[in-house]
Amino acid sequence: LRRQGIPASAPLFIPFLGAVVGMKQMPHNVWKEAQVALAGPIVGSLAAAGLWVAGEALDSELLVALAFTGFFLNLFNLIPVSPLDGGRAAAALHPALWAVGLVLLLGLTIVSPNPILFLVLIVGAIEVWRRWRDRDEPGMAAYYAIEPWQRAVVGVTYLGLTALLAIGMAATHIERTF
Repeated sequence: LRRQGIPASAPLFIPFLGAVVGMKQMPHNVWKEAQVALAGPIVGSLAAAGLWVAGEALDSELLVALAFTGFFLNLFNLIPVSPLDGGRAAAALHPALWAVGLVLLLGLTIVSPNPILFLVLIVGAIEVWRRWRDRDEPGMAAYYAIEPWQRAVVGVTYLGLTALLAIGMAATHIERTF
């Protein structure tokens, strides 16, 4: 955020989930917002990949399991609904992706009820509603107007990262039989 000239809070670490950094103002456009949003999952994915490599080299199931957790958390964070990073990246692609994200999150919440999922679903629904409602206002229309190549870069990065995280999860999944 600071590299993009956006004032930010210090990271707030949430046990077993990751960290949150608050923006003190919005970026200038969705291109900048997507860059900031995708930076965290990219770095988190590299850290998880490092754990995986270390786990394989040291024959440590613990490190491999931690890598799986890192891949999972980063993949979850890419669900296309704000306030998750995936929702911020999806803003640069198409606002309809927010509805897809809400449906995915609702399905996950129904299949695996969890207080954190309920909280993200509620906050996400409010944020998606607000952004959807305001997207055509003159100031916001300019915010969402970016070059086609920028949309393409965000799309390729988002989809590629999602695919790599799914592959990483599959490769690091440890079956336990008791």
